[in-house]
This record gives sequence, structure tokens and C-alpha cells, in this order.
Amino acid sequence: MKVLLLNGSPYKNGCTHTALSEIAAELNRLGIETQELWVGNKPIRSCIGCGGCFQEKKCVFTDDGVNECSQALQNADGFIVGAPVHYAGPAGACTAFLDRLFYGKSSLYAYKPAAAIVSCRRGGASASFDRLNKYFTISSMPVVSSQYWNSVHGNTPDEVRQDLEGMQTMRTLARNMAWMLRCIQAGKDAGVPLPEKEKRVSTNYIR
Repeated sequence: MKVLLLNGSPYKNGCTHTALSEIAAELNRLGIETQELWVGNKPIRSCIGCGGCFQEKKCVFTDDGVNECSQALQNADGFIVGAPVHYAGPAGACTAFLDRLFYGKSSLYAYKPAAAIVSCRRGGASASFDRLNKYFTISSMPVVSSQYWNSVHGNTPDEVRQDLEGMQTMRTLARNMAWMLRCIQAGKDAGVPLPEKEKRVSTNYIR
């Protein structure tokens, strides 16, 4: 089994990576393989709504890691997104990346357990956490929880490591993810089918 970790911070080895590394170490201890991808620190295009992804199942922009991440997520069993808090919300580059990762392609990730974690110096963690979970709950991805809302606090990696409750929350999240992955695999082995899907209905407010 494999879990893909997405580091949505402009700092490759910063606070968000520190939290994700705590998760990865616990998953690895439990026999779950992990892969961390970094969104990078170069400009990331936002979605322009061209619709090309609906035909090709990949983004028309190929100059960043969105398509690479999409392929890695399709090959993974679970997904964890980490983002720093900027102005009480997830980093803009991270949400631009996720908009393009999910738009037109969310059906490819259905039923993969997912979770979000956020890193902040002081405030905005809950709002950011809620924002990131929206990508999963519109995509039929079971959300994995922990013992508290998934956040760590600190202005440097060393400070994050001193957030003992936050780091414990990361380890608990890892154990819950491993448990859910094993439960899903046990269900597959027992012949439990995926949920029946209805044809999608879209109701516009203005007709």
C-alpha cells in the first residue's frame, strides 16, 4: 500500500514538510510506503476553466507538477495534502495546484482515503483545514481524521517539533490512515463492491 503526500509549501524542507515527515515515518513503521511531492516555489498557473481536462484527463498546462501528481495519485492508495497558512487560508500556490489537480479529474481519485494537514505560526489553521477538505468531499474520497484538527504550530521546523500535541496528531492521523487502507483492502478481498453511483444531477439556481 502507498500514500502520496503533497507538500504545498514554497519551502521544500520547512514546517509543512516537518509535519508530513512525522506522518510518513509512522506510515513507514506500519508497513505503508510513502511518496512526497513538492509543489515547488515557482509560479503555478490557476485553472482557466478551458475544459481540456475533461477530454484528456490531464491538465493542458504541462510546465509544473500537476499532471505528475495526478498520475502519482491514481497509482496511490491514499492521499495527504499539507499546506502552510497564509492570510488565514492555505497557500495560494497550493490551492491553484489542487484546483487543477481535481478539476475534470476527480473521478479518477474516488474512494481513495484522503486527509489534509496545515501548518501555521499562530492563527487561521481551522479555516485552512476546512478549505482543503473541500477537495475530498466533492470527490467521493473518504476523509481520514485524527484526535484533533490536523494542524501544527511553529515558525520554524524546530518549533513545529516542539508542538507535541500537533506532532502526536500527525502520528495518530498516520495510524488512522493505515487502518482505513487495511479495512478497504479487507473489504475488497471479501468481495464488497464499491458504492453504486447514480447519474450526476446538476441543479442550477438560475435557469
